[in-house]
Amino acid sequence: MRIVITGGFGFLGRQVAETLLKRRTFRGAPIDRLVLADRFVPSGSPEATDPLVDVVQGDLTDRLDEVFAEPVHVLIHLAAAVSAECEADFDLGMRANVDTTRALLEAARAQSVGGGPTPRVVFSSSVAVYGCDPALPLPPVVSESTLPTPRSSYGTQKFVCEQLVAEYTRRGFVDGRVARLMTVSVRPGKPNAAASGFLSGIIREPLAGLPATCPVHPDLRVALASPRRTVEGILRVAEAERGVGPGRLDGALPVNLPALTVSVADMLATLRRVAGDAVADLVAIAPDADVEAIVGSWPAVFDNARAAALGLEPDTSFETVVRDYLADHADAVMAGAPRRAGQREPGR
Repeated sequence: MRIVITGGFGFLGRQVAETLLKRRTFRGAPIDRLVLADRFVPSGSPEATDPLVDVVQGDLTDRLDEVFAEPVHVLIHLAAAVSAECEADFDLGMRANVDTTRALLEAARAQSVGGGPTPRVVFSSSVAVYGCDPALPLPPVVSESTLPTPRSSYGTQKFVCEQLVAEYTRRGFVDGRVARLMTVSVRPGKPNAAASGFLSGIIREPLAGLPATCPVHPDLRVALASPRRTVEGILRVAEAERGVGPGRLDGALPVNLPALTVSVADMLATLRRVAGDAVADLVAIAPDADVEAIVGSWPAVFDNARAAALGLEPDTSFETVVRDYLADHADAVMAGAPRRAGQREPGR
């Protein structure tokens, strides 16, 4: 079995790759090759040196011949331009998100109609496909049957790609499935250009002893998922068989990954409770109308029934999310930051 991960050296790509490399199997079958495709390959990456891994570096549309040089059985498409940069540069978003996804689907189609295996294509979509259109307000609780009305270029591009995956699946060119990701928090590493990036930054930076800015009003409610839950969800959607019943992918609708609903105020209160006043006081509230317009258009409360049927559940609390981050990324935390009298050690 040959599995390809696009965006393979991005944050989620590396997490998914790491999980598969630990397992060495997909749905119980051995993985023969794991291909990590990305524009940038960091030096010294442990994934790149694994004997099971092949690396394809460069612009994806220029490397499709290399990606499909041997049969692709599973393609997990995580590469994308993110929300704020798509809003700032329309052409970039269309090229990186829509054009690249269609090119991938065309390459997968060529493989299947040419007598090769029909690839299982897993597309990572986003909560951003939903938006609060004044003419069609979102219901209090959103499910997969809620009509997406995106209010950003990024959300529109993701929705276009969802429809392409659905059409190529209907025609039998691919076995497509779509996982709609919630905002992932807390992401480690450096800030990215996502409009929602502050939902990690207001926790990650203070824990590292750095100032952070919150660009929305604290009463804004958001739908979050930890990195652990997000990776679990991507792989569960990837591995699920189609059909009716527990653990099966019922129909062709996308799956909204499980959401933990919290307010930004709840997040900041959790930071204060876990790490103390000196850390929490590093966050400054400075509303940015552009950021709030994008993130505030996304729904915060989801019906998680479809994900639950696959055995997926949301994070139990935001405190659990923060403590998981402390346990997983102790090297990125300022010495002493997570500890106060009466508080547990990270990860306990």
